[in-house]
Amino acid sequence: MSVSCQQICAFKTFISCRNHTQNRRSRWTPPSAAIVPNFHLPMRSYEVKNRTSTDDIKSLRLITAIKTPYLPDGRFDLEAYDSLVNMQIEDGADGVIVGGTTGEGQLMSWDEHIMLIGHTINCFGTAIKVIGNTGSNSTREAVHATEQGFAVGMHAALHINPYYGKTSLEGMVAHFQCVLPMGPTIIYNVPSRTGQDIPPRVIHSIADSTNFAGIKECVGHDRVKEYTKNGITVWSGNDDECHDSKWDHDATGVISVTSNLVPGLMRELLSNGKNPSLNKKLLPLISWLFCEPNPIGVNTALAQLGVIRPIFRLPYVPLPLAKRVEFVNIVKEIGREHFIGEKDVQVLEDDDFLLVGRY
Repeated sequence: MSVSCQQICAFKTFISCRNHTQNRRSRWTPPSAAIVPNFHLPMRSYEVKNRTSTDDIKSLRLITAIKTPYLPDGRFDLEAYDSLVNMQIEDGADGVIVGGTTGEGQLMSWDEHIMLIGHTINCFGTAIKVIGNTGSNSTREAVHATEQGFAVGMHAALHINPYYGKTSLEGMVAHFQCVLPMGPTIIYNVPSRTGQDIPPRVIHSIADSTNFAGIKECVGHDRVKEYTKNGITVWSGNDDECHDSKWDHDATGVISVTSNLVPGLMRELLSNGKNPSLNKKLLPLISWLFCEPNPIGVNTALAQLGVIRPIFRLPYVPLPLAKRVEFVNIVKEIGREHFIGEKDVQVLEDDDFLLVGRY
């Protein structure tokens, strides 16, 4: 190779290396697809003929976080589940949360979860509002589950803030903005479970969305009042506070665990004005239900009332014998006729319960 040829090759190599170094140092520009919102074209439908309006959800007063019962092999007991939902309808509940904490959505696969939402809509969707808990700490999962939930017909979605891994306040807003376009949505604030409060700043940032129905708030009366004075719909997330939240702080109603057992009395508590005597009568039951983390208490109670099989998906286990005896006394004090089901309340023995670890 001649000297001139060698010089030309060396020059080209130098230019190539310099350009490579400059490119490496320059700022990377993402492809346009990476910055286009919803570029994946979500399974969203804008057909409104049979859709529930956000105002319809805002009007619901008593919403029961419905329990999911099981068969001995750990699968859903749909016969018992249908009976539970029917009793809610008969006693005046306006809506049910499917697959919430009480319904043990945290122990379900997403296939089970969406199936149960679809089943509830198919069987009861014309008689009661069905709100699917399709929230997740993964935005991707929350988006996918919410698309599926609305596709099978749920009337509204319940969404929690990202838990455990948590995020910034701006991240919370972005998370909720990804799911709000799909349909009526209730935001759920329960810092005792998520480890992170949803402050009013976040709620006010998303409140203008036409699909924002309101918030299930567990922080207390002051927070409830802060929202209601600004026209935001609130459901109390605390059964022991719901009477005062409703009548003293203008909450719309409650998303309740206790109404699994006494839906008629919980409906009465939220109707026809203040009722401090009924509220006082129910407080021992409410206190008993939450002596251990929910849904342990309500699972135990429904089994003792004979309306579900005494089967627990682990890691939940029944309340101890002393507490089961206490429940029988509470039922007698309030009156068996106010509780769901027709069988006598029983003190179940330890051997009566079946704990399922593979389901």
